[in-house]
Amino acid sequence: MPAATPPSPGPAPSPGDGPRKVPGRDLRVQWIIPAAVVVAGALTIRPMGLGGQGLVVLLLFLVNCAALLIRTLPEAKVPQRAALVWFALGIVAAAALLGAGDSGTTYLFAFFISGHLGYRLETRWALGLALLCSVLCGGVLYYRLGQGHDVLPWALGLAAGAPVLAGILNRSHHEAVRAALAAAESAERVARAEAQTAVLTERSRIARDVHDVLAHSLAGINMQLELADALLDTGDLDKVREATTKAHGMVKDSLKQAQWTVHALREDALPLVESLSAMVESSGHRDALAVTGAVREVPAPVTQNLLRIAQESLTNAARHAPGGEVRVELAFAPSSTALTIRNRPATRTVTTGAGSGMGLIGMRERVALLGGTITAGPVTEGPDEGGWQVEAVIPDE
Repeated sequence: MPAATPPSPGPAPSPGDGPRKVPGRDLRVQWIIPAAVVVAGALTIRPMGLGGQGLVVLLLFLVNCAALLIRTLPEAKVPQRAALVWFALGIVAAAALLGAGDSGTTYLFAFFISGHLGYRLETRWALGLALLCSVLCGGVLYYRLGQGHDVLPWALGLAAGAPVLAGILNRSHHEAVRAALAAAESAERVARAEAQTAVLTERSRIARDVHDVLAHSLAGINMQLELADALLDTGDLDKVREATTKAHGMVKDSLKQAQWTVHALREDALPLVESLSAMVESSGHRDALAVTGAVREVPAPVTQNLLRIAQESLTNAARHAPGGEVRVELAFAPSSTALTIRNRPATRTVTTGAGSGMGLIGMRERVALLGGTITAGPVTEGPDEGGWQVEAVIPDE
């Protein structure tokens, strides 16, 4: 007869969590089954009293009750050696009760104790005690009933150790459940660690974007305003006006870059082609975008970083090659997306200004995080000779 599931120590619950319940374990069954066996024995086993054979039966009944109730104790509180001795005494007491009682459910104790030792003990010890239980119970019934009696009753005694197999199977099942729970909890811890790492990475990315857009631009604006303040003492209003004009231009550029950065941070609302087209148009280069290959949606990080690279390249082209023609090409390959920004030499006077702070190092960092490649350098031949080209290739996965 299979034993009820014993308590499992399991992993410690987190602070604030309720008691952790092991699947397959029901505390009510844990107590109801032993209680039912004890009550059935008390009502049916005879004789039971305070003298003679009745006193012997009563004492053996109490010992069997104590042996049976060990199933309700947590495994961690009962060492294997103590459980082994306890069950061995319980089996002897069960066989003795089977021989001492004249009637009733004396056999139930042997069956239930045998089933439970299959769960609580190592397999070799459980099988050994189960064999001892079968031999003792079968022998008691055989010698008590005599050789001429029907073979079924004492053969039933030999089957008293059979429930040990159900106990072993039950133990194997619950060990598998515990292993699955441990694996799930380990996977959950790994997932939490990965999520925390992702959050930290995202914070670093946002900090880098904000720094690239604002920090150096504000530093340049501050420099121009300090220059204007210093020029006021000289009375050269033309140079003061020139410094404040540069500061105003930097403010406009910074606002535009901040807008695109905010759009880039909203990864759920970034269609690549439309966003890139709007960016190129707003930079003053109409019909400068060429799209090749089969247009498709690309992962949000790819979209975000390509737009940030395009933003930086267009800003650099406007700063270092004013008036020069700019061409932007977005190429969709089967497994990658490439962005190329090429500008011709300046046609107007180049004025020195503060950069955005991203530069080639920042571009390489962004592309490297996505497993891509980037090349940047001067154009040395063709109609764009003397200009500058940036090409970034990012795999889709």
